[in-house]
Amino acid sequence: MGVAGRLVKDKGHPLLFEAFSRLVPRHPDVYLVVAGSGPWAQRYDDLGANVVVLGTGLDLTLMEAMHCGKPVAATRFPSIKGTIVVDEEFGYTFSPNVGALSEVLEKVVGEGKARLAQRGRACREHAKSMFAATKMALAYGRLFLCMKNETHCTYPSAFDESPLL
Repeated sequence: MGVAGRLVKDKGHPLLFEAFSRLVPRHPDVYLVVAGSGPWAQRYDDLGANVVVLGTGLDLTLMEAMHCGKPVAATRFPSIKGTIVVDEEFGYTFSPNVGALSEVLEKVVGEGKARLAQRGRACREHAKSMFAATKMALAYGRLFLCMKNETHCTYPSAFDESPLL
């Protein structure tokens, strides 16, 4: 099973936590994959090995900025560095603290408009090739099929454009 989004009370996490904690003793082979961040992330750890908290997922804001030809600056979380800002040409990543962000802002100003425009063009090309609606739909379709049947998990790439069925 899986859930994605902000891990806050308003999104129903107290309900899911309680219901899943009742389910696990009767079905020890059932797992919950949690994608997102928030206060409930640590609570899910109380449920043990049957719950995997992945952390923050894809940030659509970054993808939208790249589609607009803008280089991005984002915290150096694996979910961002591994999926969106995969090349230094697309922007800047930094540790989540004021000092690191200040360094990045200085670098942005120091590079100037021409270099930022060059980075922006690289972002737009990357976004067009990787974050197009059809490719994203195929990737999500493949993910859902994979969750239903493991044989759909063996494709060479989540962005493979071969038919899903």
